[in-house]
Amino acid sequence: MKTLSKRKEPKEMVIKTEKINMPFKVKDCALITRMGGVESAVNLRELRDRISSCPIESIFHHFCETFIRPTFDDPEFRNDFAVWSARSLRDRVLAERLGVINPYKLESFEALRELVLDILDERLSELVYIPWVPRGEDFRFMRSVTVVFDTGLTLETVDDLITQLPNMSYSSIYYHFIEARRRTPDKVDDFTEWLSDFGSGTEELQHILKTVDFYYLTLPELKKTLIQALQSRKAEVTHGR
Repeated sequence: MKTLSKRKEPKEMVIKTEKINMPFKVKDCALITRMGGVESAVNLRELRDRISSCPIESIFHHFCETFIRPTFDDPEFRNDFAVWSARSLRDRVLAERLGVINPYKLESFEALRELVLDILDERLSELVYIPWVPRGEDFRFMRSVTVVFDTGLTLETVDDLITQLPNMSYSSIYYHFIEARRRTPDKVDDFTEWLSDFGSGTEELQHILKTVDFYYLTLPELKKTLIQALQSRKAEVTHGR
């Protein structure tokens, strides 16, 4: 009688790396917002003058911390200057020029300041009169302190990053994937920097993370994009493609 061979169940393929890395401690964060240290602006000329002298932390806040700020709900523009131009100044042209700026494509936030000033100067030169906003709609310059705390979640392997990403909060995603670009030497996210220390074997995952165009995504959209991208790559490795 012919003996039937036992069918082997497919094994999950782990992405191999050359060395064991230090554990990745997942952090979370919250913002404490305060005044930016300059007077508010009631017209376009004042906006230009205030931006030229405000702390760079205020520029960062109005361009980048809108991701995590619960009061920011504009579906069209990602920075406060563009939103104010559209809603209060009623200047759609200026709003669109400011709205297309991606601060993470620039060398520094001082370069961002200079770009914004150039756009405002150009717009001022085009206008016959200086537009003012209605009473109570002045632009108030703010800045924030980021309070960071431990979540208790630790990643040991590359697979841990892929499997635990769905369990991370939106503010953790913000801290490690967006805010990290101010802290890391190469201006990359914390996940990419951690993966790079494993040696060879994680290059493609690093490439996937680096190519995510995150600035115009909401945090829920960004989290979904990261999960799909990393899980798709793991599926390809698991099935030997």
